[in-house]
Amino acid sequence: MLKSIRILMTTLAICTLCQVVLFAQSQEPFPIDFFYKKGKGFGMVTKDSIFSINYQFRMQNRATFNSIDNSDLGLQSAEFRVRRLRMKFEGFVHDPRLTYYIQLSFSRGDMDFRVNDNSAINNSPNVIRDAVIYYALTKNIRLGFGQTKLPGNRQRIISSGDQQFIDRSIVNATFNIDRDFGFFGQYTSKFINLKGALTSGEGRNSNLSPNSGLAYTGRIEFLPLGKFTGNNDYIEGDLAREPKPKVSLGITASQNDNAVRQAGQLGNDLFDSRTINTFETDLLIKYNGFAWYSEYMERSTNNPVTVNPANSTSIRTVFAGQGYMSQLSYLLKSNIEIAGRYAATQPAKTLYENLTYPALNERKTETVELVLTKYIVAHRLKIQSGIMHTTISEMISPLNTTQFWSGSFQIELGI
Repeated sequence: MLKSIRILMTTLAICTLCQVVLFAQSQEPFPIDFFYKKGKGFGMVTKDSIFSINYQFRMQNRATFNSIDNSDLGLQSAEFRVRRLRMKFEGFVHDPRLTYYIQLSFSRGDMDFRVNDNSAINNSPNVIRDAVIYYALTKNIRLGFGQTKLPGNRQRIISSGDQQFIDRSIVNATFNIDRDFGFFGQYTSKFINLKGALTSGEGRNSNLSPNSGLAYTGRIEFLPLGKFTGNNDYIEGDLAREPKPKVSLGITASQNDNAVRQAGQLGNDLFDSRTINTFETDLLIKYNGFAWYSEYMERSTNNPVTVNPANSTSIRTVFAGQGYMSQLSYLLKSNIEIAGRYAATQPAKTLYENLTYPALNERKTETVELVLTKYIVAHRLKIQSGIMHTTISEMISPLNTTQFWSGSFQIELGI
């Protein structure tokens, strides 16, 4: 894997160098302008506007500690790792309306595959996160083709580098529809945004042979008070300190026909395909350093249990159910932010009260978090620390619970 990464990085470096040399040799003395934008990376653009590239990298170094239980704060486990290491390239080719976006991931925990699952669909390191081509038909309409994030819940679409907590909520981790390959389209205006996608349904870098099941995703956003400052509606926290109140209400619906993974675009392989429906709605309000964000997500299918045909005691399920989370934050003038969040996920009744498979006992999970963030260069350089309390309850016997505390420290550095 390391050899493949070295080859990939060497190839990217050589290609970029060759482009510079070719442009330099083919035209008047060095027809390229180099630029650097604070928090936006560095790059180059040809003076005849036929090519541009913007480069960014970022890493998240994290330490997490978990207590033994709710009352015993002794160390149960500790985790030290590079949570994310990303490189991003974007720009245009031949025409400023024809753009590209490439994002690569290199940390072991950021490649979305499990060695012990022996998945037939995603069984190798997934270095490529995004590889998509866009064409702007008009100022308000843009079409895309390739692999990138589906227009799902807002917290999933927001970059992990622009989060105000140590990580996204358990609601997002359980129900989000993630990335996929296919066709994308969006329309943006002052008061409404429309987004849609027609995709494979198997997630990124799938090894699956073509099948008839596709995924259909649509999202609508209402902005009754007009647009946010810049892209402040897709950055967590109110770093722009909105001078006037801003509101965005988003609704997403997705249907994944004949899905072969437990969460559609994510998860282990199912023993039989299922059509999975996902509904998501979220609300964002920002004003003068305050930010409040809430979301509700729901997943359903006709039968969430699939059985191994070679072993009837071996089953795999779709986690059908609901999740809700709400988070509130305030940014002090010193660029220190205080943020709190409550999140809960709850399985559907068929996953904890099933007469055919009585061993099924999916549980309800709740978390309460408090995070302190110091922004040094907005989201590109920040230091975060937080505590979280987790409660895992049986649905039939709510008194049978597991509770514990977690503490985390993270530094994010990027350009």
